[in-house]
Amino acid sequence: MGHSIFNPDRPYGADPDLQLLYWGKEKCAPGHSVGPGIRECYKVHFVHDGFGAVTVGERTHRLSAGEAFLIYPHAVTHYEADREAPWTYSWIAFQGAQAGAMLAETSLSPERPAFPMDLKLMPGLYDALCGVLARGGAAGLRLTALLYEFMFALTEAAPASAPTAKPPLRKQDGYVHRSIDFIHTHYGENITVTQLAAHIGLDRKYFSVLFKEALGMPPQRYLLHYRMDKACGLLGSGAYTVGEVARSVGYQDALLFSKMFKKTKGSSPKQFLPPP
Repeated sequence: MGHSIFNPDRPYGADPDLQLLYWGKEKCAPGHSVGPGIRECYKVHFVHDGFGAVTVGERTHRLSAGEAFLIYPHAVTHYEADREAPWTYSWIAFQGAQAGAMLAETSLSPERPAFPMDLKLMPGLYDALCGVLARGGAAGLRLTALLYEFMFALTEAAPASAPTAKPPLRKQDGYVHRSIDFIHTHYGENITVTQLAAHIGLDRKYFSVLFKEALGMPPQRYLLHYRMDKACGLLGSGAYTVGEVARSVGYQDALLFSKMFKKTKGSSPKQFLPPP
């Protein structure tokens, strides 16, 4: 069962241009449904795996991995997970004096809420937001920066000049989204590119070509960078030793972890630990 994580920081000013409210992630049970009902804010769901459908008014949109949908304030919306292959989705909710104007720069509307996910930001947005909280300190500005970055990615994923019909999702993109979700779920395990390819039913070489074409780096490098980003958050919390962090991100050998961390981040893990 998923739950929402609320932004702990107060908004800047009485009526901010854009404010992140909460975010979350859930692997839904077959047939799990929400609504019909309304919300007071904007809420985006990102589909990482599986299938589901969202209904607004008389229109129903079926979605799969690599797609997303936007719920508008006061629009009666109902969404439901597929009974055979239920979706896993994450979400963010936001509001703000300029939110409507920003969304007017896209092709989205209450009747046309679906769009293809941006590959570089949206699949990892939930983890990025959680990472901000894990690092401690005043999180408000960093959370707001991520929200603005998302809004920019949204205008590129669903530009206003696009046709009114939802652009078709390439099957290849769906494969890449499923592999990214697998990495985000299993990064702490001893996973390989061969396992990633087998998980989505592709030949290892073909899968690596698709992944690099989509993200500009091979899957092994993406896995390494994701592990080290997670390690930064754990180290920065000051709650764990280097060895504990190493094992938590998939390295049984702390020395190998330290070597790969320094190669990736430019300094040793110990330099990321907070002062005693």
